[in-house]
Amino acid sequence: MKIIVTGGRGFIGSHFVEQALHKGHLVIDIDKMTYAASRKLPWDNNPNYTLIEQDISHLEHLPTSDIIVNFAAESHVDNSINSSDVFVNSNIAGVHNLLELVRGKQTYDRPLFFHISTDEVYGDRQEGTFNEDDRLRPSNPYSASKASAEMLVHAYKRTYDIDYVITRSSNNYGERQYEEKLIPKCIASIKNGKKIPLHGDGTYVRDWIYVKDNVDAIFFLIENGVKNDIFNIAAENYLTNIEVAESILKWYDCGREKIQFVENRWGQDLRYAVDVSKIMILGWKCKHQNGIHKWF
Repeated sequence: MKIIVTGGRGFIGSHFVEQALHKGHLVIDIDKMTYAASRKLPWDNNPNYTLIEQDISHLEHLPTSDIIVNFAAESHVDNSINSSDVFVNSNIAGVHNLLELVRGKQTYDRPLFFHISTDEVYGDRQEGTFNEDDRLRPSNPYSASKASAEMLVHAYKRTYDIDYVITRSSNNYGERQYEEKLIPKCIASIKNGKKIPLHGDGTYVRDWIYVKDNVDAIFFLIENGVKNDIFNIAAENYLTNIEVAESILKWYDCGREKIQFVENRWGQDLRYAVDVSKIMILGWKCKHQNGIHKWF
């Protein structure tokens, strides 16, 4: 299979590329190479891998492929609160440009548009879980930009009959994650002799999934030929931010005195929770659950 990956030098995207190459697929990676991109990766010289350094919002040509998997996005919520312009450009205008490039192809030559979204598009809820048919209520500029991109994907299916898949995953963690995210920030803080900063009182709940489980779920959907549908991907591994920090502190034999509570994030979501029964009924199962899996 020939796969176009956008954002394949980023955290989740790089794990997808790694798995795609392992499976023997041809990969064309289109990446803007922002601050969060990996400059060097073990497969850079793989003959099945091609890197195109380009902003998806300025891309003028889309190579022929069987599928395009869109990971490219600005993803740090705090950055979106401080300055949202780049999020609108990448997460909305970039997706619009990709869809336009797909639309411009002959019908028989159009790739499946596989869009990677987030559970944050639902907003938060105190109890229960969101399923794929629930209304989207994003709480910050980042999640609003991701929800907007989803609306474009739906519109292009309805208007131009472009086949799609959308996945909404919970919080990912694992190797190559940039230090602005909670878990790598915890690790970096400990290694640098600093306290771990936690927003508010640290009781906000997230569902944590190991990045390789998310990638496995994406490939599961691709290999099962799913089209024109939406799937939540999560581990049902609910932890407060304090519990995450304490888990990592134990790896380094440190105590809770290494945690420092800082000013709360504007518009802080209290709890994310999604129903994953839809993809599980198809046969997918998460491998890493019950706490934060130590990957190193």
